[in-house]
Amino acid sequence: MRLTYRVFQDADTDGIRNLILPIQNDEFGLPTSWEEQPDLHDIEGYYCQGRGNFWVAVAGDQVIGSISLVELADDNAALRKMFVAADYRGPEHGVAANLLSTLVERATASGLARIYLGTTSAFKAAHRFYEKHGFDLVDRDSLPSDFSFMKVDTRFYQRSLV
Repeated sequence: MRLTYRVFQDADTDGIRNLILPIQNDEFGLPTSWEEQPDLHDIEGYYCQGRGNFWVAVAGDQVIGSISLVELADDNAALRKMFVAADYRGPEHGVAANLLSTLVERATASGLARIYLGTTSAFKAAHRFYEKHGFDLVDRDSLPSDFSFMKVDTRFYQRSLV
């Protein structure tokens, strides 16, 4: 099946919910709900501001991946909501790498200098993925003051774009 990578559209909201919640709740046992993620109720208003954006990977009419960029002060940005459906993970599909490449190209072209992200210690494969793609582990204390922490974030990364 052909995969498409594109900017979020309002019609993707249900697909994003159907992608993200099972990964958070069922795969990783994170006690979070749709209601606790108001950013996903208004993706356009939260993510698509300034130099930020939200992208999806789609197979047929199913959202199978997501990634977003939130602009911070001082040419910094935060990577958020990177999720890939289990059946599309791994280098043989390239979904995560393509989503990240899309985000990094946009961030670089718009003059951002650094991308930060937070993740949970449970996402071991994500740690390896980010490290393989140029992200360095950083202490929580070294994050920008306007970095928004998620309640499950325990591990933090930074990638320089300059």
